[in-house]
Amino acid sequence: MALRCSDLALLIDHGFDDVIDVRSPAEWQEDRIPGAINLPVLDNEERARVGTIYKQVNPFSARKIGAALVARNAARHIEDTLADRTGGWRPLVYCWRGGQRSNSFAMILGQIGWRVEVLEGGYKTWRGLVVRELYETPIRPRVVVIDGNTGSAKTELLAHLAAQGVQTLDLEGMANHRGSLFGARAGGQPQQRGFESALAVALSRLDPARPVVVEAESSKVGDLRLPPGLWKAMQAAPRIEVSAPVAARAAYLVRAYRDLVADGVRLARVIDLLRPLHPAKTIEGWLLMAASGDHETLAAELMERHYDPRYARHRDRSGAPREVVETASLDDLPALAARVAERVARLAEG
Repeated sequence: MALRCSDLALLIDHGFDDVIDVRSPAEWQEDRIPGAINLPVLDNEERARVGTIYKQVNPFSARKIGAALVARNAARHIEDTLADRTGGWRPLVYCWRGGQRSNSFAMILGQIGWRVEVLEGGYKTWRGLVVRELYETPIRPRVVVIDGNTGSAKTELLAHLAAQGVQTLDLEGMANHRGSLFGARAGGQPQQRGFESALAVALSRLDPARPVVVEAESSKVGDLRLPPGLWKAMQAAPRIEVSAPVAARAAYLVRAYRDLVADGVRLARVIDLLRPLHPAKTIEGWLLMAASGDHETLAAELMERHYDPRYARHRDRSGAPREVVETASLDDLPALAARVAERVARLAEG
């Protein structure tokens, strides 16, 4: 039985016990329906082999070899991953286009007695819904941007705002990146399509009647591009700027970037990437601070000589309304978030 779906929310809240992606691990790694488990009926090498036979020999030979591989891999999945599924189990299966791979696997599952359905159009249906959400649908809630110079604890404040009931959109969390040259995180970034799937799900779940707070970003978070509609909404949005002294921001950065501070080799490598933008003497001084463990002084210098001037130039180009929340310390972030939340509420009323 095929499931036809033309609504992103319905596919997110599908009601199936499991969503099974039978594509190869490489296809699954790039992007998938959120929560899908990967039970490939052809692995990366097998898929390449069958494709080569299809093109260089003939389709019949490819289908025959592919059928044998699919049956063998299906048997392994049934004996391993699916061994504990009961008779009432109801899975949704998909492949690239809802074709041979998903239908072959679903037929075997159906013969066992499980109530299996195949997603019509496969992954391409999901991708089409994501593209429609991100590139064809206007942002529904009013966007409010939390801004501030580097080290203003914007990302952590966003988390505290969410904990206090404010609607937020965590772009850096979805991108697994802190949004600067020093912002790489363990595990690396998802593929662009994977990032877009997570973003589409988050946007579709927002309450249009409430403002959504998002952290100020460039048009890219690390290597990942923001959809033009969201980026334009962020540029035009009112901004709440958190203003804190350099010393407070430097102390916060050392805490927030403790993974980078603890890795001297990596820290030096990132500083070295700034050579095209600063005199060699400045870079050598920063490298010396890093090597000697003088991380707060290093953070202060990087902000004053590199990041703050760039933020100021960017803000000068933006004509969006702006409110400033000043703080002498970044030690009590829940209290600071409550002050920001009050500004968000006033903007919503206005």
